[in-house]
Amino acid sequence: MSNEKKPLPFIYQFAAANDEWGKFYRTQFGIAKMNQSLSILTGASAGATESFVVVPFELIKIRLQDKAQAGRYNGLIDCFVKTVKAEGPLALYNGLESTAWRHILWNAGYFGCIFQVRELMPAAKDKRGQVINDMVSGAIGGTVGTILNTPMDVVKSRIQNSPVVAGGVRKYGWAWPSLGVVMKEEGFSALYKGFLPKVLRLGPGGGILLVVFTGVMDFFRTMKGLD
Repeated sequence: MSNEKKPLPFIYQFAAANDEWGKFYRTQFGIAKMNQSLSILTGASAGATESFVVVPFELIKIRLQDKAQAGRYNGLIDCFVKTVKAEGPLALYNGLESTAWRHILWNAGYFGCIFQVRELMPAAKDKRGQVINDMVSGAIGGTVGTILNTPMDVVKSRIQNSPVVAGGVRKYGWAWPSLGVVMKEEGFSALYKGFLPKVLRLGPGGGILLVVFTGVMDFFRTMKGLD
């Protein structure tokens, strides 16, 4: 979720990945029901899976949004073609590691919080109560996930916005060392650049996402029941 505004196709992928990893870990550990530790592990694994799908789209988006390169690209297709031509097809996966960490941290925080908050809230007596519970727990999960993953999001943008030059030494390479570079040169606060608008979007958005996620999962389970 990365965040990360998720278009509908990515919500389906997000839901399916989380469901499949949940089943896998329950089988591996011989656990019938999800617990908080398993929710964190499942969320992190789903986040890593999700990152492989979104990286090329994220890279193109970031380069198009960069003001310093505003005149370099004439739209999405032009950015895609020029990136592949100048840097090779693997350049589309530039920043995969940092993107994976961003999604792992957000999903782990999101699903881990959701499980705990749901345990603390009164049990829903009807559909309306379930939606309210999902909105509250999802909003809290979205806020915590955003706190955890914003530094990695800052680093990811810098990595993906740095063209790969043959023989050149990149200032921002691997994610965790890049966090140190940013903090050393610009201070800790630079790691949370843009945090406020992001958390105002992804906090409430986490609640909406959970309502949609629950609906998608119910749909999947109904379809499997029909099989």
